[in-house]
Amino acid sequence: MQKKKIHRCFWTGDDPLYIRYHDEEWGVPIYDDRLLLAKLILDGAQAGLSWITILRKRENYWQAFDNFNAEKMARYDDTKITELMNNAGIVRNRQKINSAIKNAQAYLRLREELGSFSEYLWGFVGGETLVNAVESETDFLATSPESHAMAKDLKKRGFSFVGPTICYAFMQAVGMVNDHFVSCFRYEEIKRGMR
Repeated sequence: MQKKKIHRCFWTGDDPLYIRYHDEEWGVPIYDDRLLLAKLILDGAQAGLSWITILRKRENYWQAFDNFNAEKMARYDDTKITELMNNAGIVRNRQKINSAIKNAQAYLRLREELGSFSEYLWGFVGGETLVNAVESETDFLATSPESHAMAKDLKKRGFSFVGPTICYAFMQAVGMVNDHFVSCFRYEEIKRGMR
């Protein structure tokens, strides 16, 4: 008996970790404030690198950054920054490490002002997943009007490493945009699973 071929988005390649990420996580809506902060920081860490690099280091990031506990991260001092700079399990870039701390501080201010980081972020898409009809690589977007608006407002609020391209990748990953190829088995699954 022949196995039915599963169609996936082109970018997964044949790396089992990447395939699992695509099949189980990418595009699934996330509404938890801490998980959204973690994903935004990880997407910022990706700048200039491939996502698979960060994906392979993701567990190390969770350990190194105290499970993305913003209250702890906001108080990181020079000793902790030195420790992070010496941690081979993460991307050892001082700007990106400082950005993670700065973003935790901005996140705390935003939550104090608005209450919910999730509601704030999802507000850029009207609280609903935007569904695109990606049929080929040429349909794949790098930014959108929503990612530009998000980037601009996040920067105004003190966040860094949050340009329009990073914000769009973030929006795709956390389910604010369904950019699975129409031919991908996850496209309809994600579409049906939207709240």
